[in-house]
Amino acid sequence: MPRERRFYELFRKQGALISETLSELSKSLLEGRSRHPRLRDLEHQVDNVTHEIYRLTNRTFVTPMDQEDILLLAHSLDEVVDLAEEVADKIDLYNVGRITDSAKELGECLERAGKQLEEALARLENFNGLEPLLKEIHRLENEGDRITRVALRDLFDSNHRSPADLIKWKDVYALLESTMDECEHCAEVIETLSIKNT
Repeated sequence: MPRERRFYELFRKQGALISETLSELSKSLLEGRSRHPRLRDLEHQVDNVTHEIYRLTNRTFVTPMDQEDILLLAHSLDEVVDLAEEVADKIDLYNVGRITDSAKELGECLERAGKQLEEALARLENFNGLEPLLKEIHRLENEGDRITRVALRDLFDSNHRSPADLIKWKDVYALLESTMDECEHCAEVIETLSIKNT
């Protein structure tokens, strides 16, 4: 059916937007300045693409993959961007001041994961060459866990932080970790799709 190829186009579009979102988040952390308006705009764009995938799934009699898998992947990708935008929102809301080195490192991990996801989504039509991309996302998630553990240890060991700062940064780190976890979840969904469809 001619419309079937639209799923691949829409997932590629989601991939490009996710990569841009995570890159913008990383830059904002590295620069220590807000890019929240741009991240909010990207979040709205991803919402629109996600709803387009939902509508196309409901209209298409024979989909190229199981409908449930299409909807799960679209939702998981949307969740990555929602979480990334929430990180930016909390940093603005809390007025956290200087961005920690750990937050910058987590942002860089997320940016690399976004690039891997974008490449993986571009390969959904034939599933060729997915394995190294998905393995790298898993490795980055493990790296993110390590950075978060160090960050939390430093946060609680520091005598220079106020209780308010401790609460703020604990929340920001949890959101950054959740964003990375969701990237890994997307990779797991793509891996399942590959197994079921090849």
